[in-house]
Amino acid sequence: MMADVATDERVQGLDLEARVVRYADLRPCYNAFIDSRTPGSESKENFTIIGPGVSENPDQHVHIPEPHGFNIGGARQPPECANSQHSHDTAEVFVVHAGHWRFDFGEHGDDAHIKAGPGDVVSFPIHAFRGFRNIGDRPGFLWSVLGGDDPGRVTWAPRVFELAKDYGLMLLDNGALIDTAAGQVPPAGTAPLTPTSRAQIEALRVMRPQDEDEVLWRAPTTRSAGETLVIGNGGALPPADGFTLSQIVVEAGGAIDGHGEVVFVQEGDVEVAVDGRTVQLGVGDTMTIPAGLSPLYASESGATLIAVRRT
Repeated sequence: MMADVATDERVQGLDLEARVVRYADLRPCYNAFIDSRTPGSESKENFTIIGPGVSENPDQHVHIPEPHGFNIGGARQPPECANSQHSHDTAEVFVVHAGHWRFDFGEHGDDAHIKAGPGDVVSFPIHAFRGFRNIGDRPGFLWSVLGGDDPGRVTWAPRVFELAKDYGLMLLDNGALIDTAAGQVPPAGTAPLTPTSRAQIEALRVMRPQDEDEVLWRAPTTRSAGETLVIGNGGALPPADGFTLSQIVVEAGGAIDGHGEVVFVQEGDVEVAVDGRTVQLGVGDTMTIPAGLSPLYASESGATLIAVRRT
């Protein structure tokens, strides 16, 4: 059902359900990254919803491969489960869908810390070490946006390589992950990736506690119907490379016009109408709407949506 969706469906034969990834249908990968066996990180689930993402496991399921100019993914983690310190070459944005999280900056995660809860948006600058941990008492879910059709590879802190070796995982110079504990060996022509050097680390940005206003948008406790630009020119947070991110609030019994975008349901239920067709979305569902089409969002009980648009 989640096969590649061609953009020429924009009018004729538009199948809205084929453009929806239901939260209940998300297919996790339990060993997407080199730190997936490190104690404290071994229980995380990674999801690739739209685009290839940055998974190091070639078996990671991609729900909708269609290029959008950005990637959509997710991470679900039980209490105290952590994602190790790493950096990206393109923007990385998290919308906290469920749970309470701490985001730690720096090679060892001790340069700065930010805490965020449901509805908050965390936008990381490129080329800066960050990690994150579920500090709540129940499983949490982060919905994520990565800039670019090809967001590149993850740059890991050196300690991540050391721990991975202890637990039978090796990252190759071609970006692929292999399981040495299961007897896998690097294919001909490949070699283990050299751990991140001190020079590479010193070239990364050092985040400070006072940088929080550049990184964190807290969801307002009182919400009015309409759209709030969170990331983009004139938004609450600085622009990201290639996309904007907004919060859309639909009041109970109300409706709001939109345009081509990826939309995520943070709270409530919403009916999406496009070109005379309708589909119902629930909490945690993600939908992609072809550029050039104008959706109408309507909700009987009220809903809060996150919309991401290519710039």
